[in-house]
Order: sequence, then structure tokens, then C-alpha cells
Amino acid sequence: RGCFGGCNFCSLAFHQGRMISTRSHDSVVDEAKKLTVMPDFKGYIHDVGGPTANFRSTSCEAQKERGMCKKNCLSPTPCKNLYVDHTDYLTLLRKLRALPKVKRVFIRSGVRFDYVMADKSDEFFRELVQYHVSGQLKVAPEHACDSVLKYMNKPRFDVYRRFYKKFFELDAQYNKNQFLVPYFISSHPGCTLRDAIKLAEYLNSIGHMPEQVQDFYPTPGTIATCMYYTGLDPNTMESVYVPREPHEKAMQRALLQWRRPECRALVLEALKTAGRQDLIGNAKRCLIRPDKTPGPRRKAPDAARPFEKKGKGGKGRGRR
Repeated sequence: RGCFGGCNFCSLAFHQGRMISTRSHDSVVDEAKKLTVMPDFKGYIHDVGGPTANFRSTSCEAQKERGMCKKNCLSPTPCKNLYVDHTDYLTLLRKLRALPKVKRVFIRSGVRFDYVMADKSDEFFRELVQYHVSGQLKVAPEHACDSVLKYMNKPRFDVYRRFYKKFFELDAQYNKNQFLVPYFISSHPGCTLRDAIKLAEYLNSIGHMPEQVQDFYPTPGTIATCMYYTGLDPNTMESVYVPREPHEKAMQRALLQWRRPECRALVLEALKTAGRQDLIGNAKRCLIRPDKTPGPRRKAPDAARPFEKKGKGGKGRGRR
């Protein structure tokens, strides 16, 4: 239980705490053994992990004596005192993989990719790709603009780019053909219409359109909700742009699924409103195609109709 990630839109730290509580290896292994003797067990353990799968220890040594401090552990950059080590989690996963009747052990809970990238050893990353991805791995970059990520208390987007590159390098190395499923949020406080368009441009550049999109809505107790209602960043007391108007929120959401026909009108309006008509066209970088305005159909001359000939009396038509 618990999470020290500290995302501004998430209330997990408020109802489970920032300190991590973990079950012992023996407890998890004993439960797995009970699963393996059930008559409908097929050999697959579908998830091993908490709210953030790869958090299994305290974030720093000082926390064990003095509790959590006010600093952010991971964002915008990892704290110098952050303890990054996947050894305990790897050991547990290996024990589960070694059990009789167990074919695969998957990690379906979200993996905190910036914590993976902060690990000096890539041992966990390698075994994650090699053994524990069930075709798709969930990650949560949330946005592609650093100005928005700052208000989300998420790492800079370059961290996700490096994770993305490393994942597919390992995927090719192990000949896996697996995929990443990134989560994104539209109309978060601090996100303008132009920021939403930049996110759509990034998704278009990698050839990915999300099947599901979460449009931000205020939830009790979060810093993002405070920004939504006050228009202020409570950490700095500076003004924050907040997209509250339902139509703008609809445009931001539609931009993340720009290929869908039902989103076309909203995407077109958003691009024109933001002055990004350069993304309307037939080029690969464009989000939508220009409107097709058909002209009047012209009758082709007889010379252009080689498969038609006159019948008897010149009135009938035949086809070769």
C-alpha cells in the first residue's frame, strides 16, 4: 500500500499514505502456491504489485526514523536521498516464477517509469521486458509538455522518451513484439489548447492513438483540484490557467483521439482556434485532412467510354 510518487491529480497518498507498506515474500509465495492447486488455475499469475508495482521499500533511509519529509521524492527530478533499488521486488518475482505449475508472472499494475530510469542497474528493466509483460505494459507519462507536467508534479517528458527508447530496444533484443500503453490526461490545470495540440502531435509522430482518454475532473483532497477551483498553484501562489469551459474540455479531449470521425469537427475547431491550420492537410504530420468539397460531375465524352456501344436503332446500350 501507499505511494511516494506525489502526482498532483492523485489522492492515493492521502488515503494510503506516502510510506510504502509491503507484504513479506513468504506471504505472497504462500498465496501463489494456493492458487496453483486450484482446479481452474491455468499457470498465469496476472499481477504482482501494489498501486505502483515497483515501489516496495521506503523512499529513503531517513524516512525510517523521521517519517516523510515535505520534499517530492521523484518530481521534477529524483531527490538526492532517494533510495532506488529493485532487488527485493526482483527476488520476489523470481521466487514466483520458480513455482511448479506457474507458466508466467505478469505485472499489470502501473510501473513508475522514472523510478525505473533512476535505477543505475538495468537488471529489473531487462527482466521486466523479458518475463513480466503480458503483451502490453501500462505507464503514465500523462502529457508531453513540460509546462503541464510541472503542474501535474510529473517528471520532464525527456525521461519518458528515454524509457520508451530503452523499452523497445530491449523488446527487440528479446524478440518479444510487446507494446507500451501510455496514459494521458486532457484539460488538466495548466494545460492550454496549444498544449493539447502538442500532445496530439507527439502521439501522431509515434503512430499511437489512445483507446481511452481521461479528461481531468476535480477529486477531493488533491492539489490539482485546489488549482482547478482557485486558479492558483498552492505551492507558489501564482496564477494557473484552468480549462473549465465544457466546450474547451471537449476539444482538448477530442485532440487525443483525432482520427475518430466523431471527433473531426471538434479537432478542426481546436486547430483553427489555436491558429494551427498547418496541421490540416495531407502531410504525415497533419492531424486531419482538408474538407473534400466535390464539384459537379461532368459527363465523359463518348471517346472515353470504350465499353459502350449503340444497339439497334441507335437507342439501346450494350456492354462488351
